Amino acid sequence: MEFRPCIDIHDGKVKQIVGSTLSDATGTAAENFVSEKGPEYYADLFRENGLTGGHVIILNKAGTAEYDASKRAALGAACAWPRAFAVGGGMNPETAPEFLSAGAGYVIVTSYLFEDGAFSEGRLAKMLAAVGPDHLVLDLSARKEADGKYHVVIDRWQRVTDFILTPEVLEELSSSCAEFLIHGTAVEGKKAGIDEGLVELLGKCDGKPVTYAGGIGSLADIEKIRTLGRGRVNFTVGSALDIYGGSLPFAAVAAAAK
Repeated sequence: MEFRPCIDIHDGKVKQIVGSTLSDATGTAAENFVSEKGPEYYADLFRENGLTGGHVIILNKAGTAEYDASKRAALGAACAWPRAFAVGGGMNPETAPEFLSAGAGYVIVTSYLFEDGAFSEGRLAKMLAAVGPDHLVLDLSARKEADGKYHVVIDRWQRVTDFILTPEVLEELSSSCAEFLIHGTAVEGKKAGIDEGLVELLGKCDGKPVTYAGGIGSLADIEKIRTLGRGRVNFTVGSALDIYGGSLPFAAVAAAAK
């Protein structure tokens, strides 16, 4: 189990938000924290602490002026520590190579993989042709729906798909990526506890590394991930960290993963 740091960027600034409140219609979201520091500061901090495998996420919708500002900030983080981060947000076969050329070690893709709400093997093949599996992180963030199953959500978590997340699905897709990133979207940004059922599901996967994000608010939550995930599930913490305005000491979280 490893601690994978994150740098979330919205409107060109490093922020922590409640992901489920993000609105494409207004471009706004409920904010937990807005940093006065740039993404390069956090990239340097994570490098000093030897925390590899971090994620830089552009939260704005592609094609907007706000996205362009966030893209510049994301590229700044990638350049500050070349090949250390996976960058996500608006990725497709045309946009992804630019981020790799600029210093990202990986690109994260979600919504592009779905066509009319259905998972597209053809689009996955195009992403693989553009960047290769060794540079691709599949974001299959999900939430439990009324049927009791975890459905993947796309379009900045504003659209629920019929694609069901299971250990078998992760096994099947393992040959197409370097890693999986899974947010528990129902609890993300709330600092009120993890989605235990989702972590338990992820712990059953024997394929590529999986990173869980969502709801971590204490060191006890991290220990739950270790137990429920059977030591196989990595984790990321955002809003709860003291470096992002929370009360959980960054140093203690880094130590808890060792």
